[in-house]
Amino acid sequence: MNKEKPQAPDLASLRIDPNVRIKAASARRNVIITVVSALLITCGVLVFAIKNQTVTVEVAIARSPSESGGTVVLNASGYVTPRRRSTVAAKITGRVKEMLVEEGMHVTEGQIIAYLDDAEAKAQLAAAQADLQVAQAAIHEIEVNAADAQRTLKRIKNLHREQVASQENLDHSKAAADALEARRRLALEQVQAAESRLTVARQDLENCTVRAPFSGIVVSKDAQVGEMVSPISAGGGFTRTGIATIVDMDSLEIEVDVNESYIAKVSIGQKVDAVLDAYPEWHIPGSVRTTIPTADRQKATVKVRIAFDKLDPRILPDMGVKVSFLSEKDPTRQSAAQALVPKEAILDINGKKTVFRVVQNKLEQCPVKLGEERGTDVEIIDGLSSGDAVVTRGPRNLRHGQRAEIK
Repeated sequence: MNKEKPQAPDLASLRIDPNVRIKAASARRNVIITVVSALLITCGVLVFAIKNQTVTVEVAIARSPSESGGTVVLNASGYVTPRRRSTVAAKITGRVKEMLVEEGMHVTEGQIIAYLDDAEAKAQLAAAQADLQVAQAAIHEIEVNAADAQRTLKRIKNLHREQVASQENLDHSKAAADALEARRRLALEQVQAAESRLTVARQDLENCTVRAPFSGIVVSKDAQVGEMVSPISAGGGFTRTGIATIVDMDSLEIEVDVNESYIAKVSIGQKVDAVLDAYPEWHIPGSVRTTIPTADRQKATVKVRIAFDKLDPRILPDMGVKVSFLSEKDPTRQSAAQALVPKEAILDINGKKTVFRVVQNKLEQCPVKLGEERGTDVEIIDGLSSGDAVVTRGPRNLRHGQRAEIK
């Protein structure tokens, strides 16, 4: 059997068709172009999205330098306190029958805020009225008898002068009249005592009604219906001494502790700049009302009370506050400051002091030139104007032109 010889491969058939190479290269170029285009589009979309992303920021209004007093000579912290604050208590011990106030309610002087159970007080009043009636009836009877005894004594005296009545009859009549007069005086005292008991009973009944001592706001409701209240502490925790706490909001002031080493820098009438912890961008003008003439030995501080130039509903008792005591303005000193802004509004970007302001819901990056510090503020010599809304808090990496929403 003859074996067939294998045929040699056709080299021509193994060659790559030039047209195929051209098509493959073209396909690779198309893929690269597509990927690059997609990346460029994605980057463009991201840049557009970042640029048009709305950020939420907190702002403060740049103030005119003329709104501030002189330079800061002293800083202190304290709290808002009322000069008139009262924990209203009942004048008698009793059980709360009805509460007519809640926290936050405004009350006027004399307004009823609670009723105590008055059943016992009414019973005592009725008993006192009955005792008075009995005493009045008794003295009426005694007065009638005493008047008869006086008339009898007068008649016996006349008869005795005419020697018709004996001395014994005269003495007997006189003794009877004196006895009735003594009973009349005793009965009169009993009537007066009964009237006093009636007055006390009426007052006890009136004391079952608890009234506001002055006009103000109820800041605490200290008792509930059914609880026992008393003007004095009975111990054991079962008896309340207060019914409600009322604050006169027109008497709010600031109380700060000043180190006794610096108290010489404080004077009555001195202007201050106050900033509440709750509203750090709100500057409140005030002045020193008084300095308490005693020092705290343990803390080495002196209490200073400061009056607000103008009260505001946002100012509440026990709020924390920071106070900058200001020196008197020097009329010879000329300041080039255009505005005052909080220190936290100043950013350092690429070595330049910068502020972002909000204009028509967009951020504007403003390079600024700084002046002197004034308490929590800093002077802006150039780059801003008073009235501008400057960003004090917001996300990092703010950008010029970003959309902004004020919180």
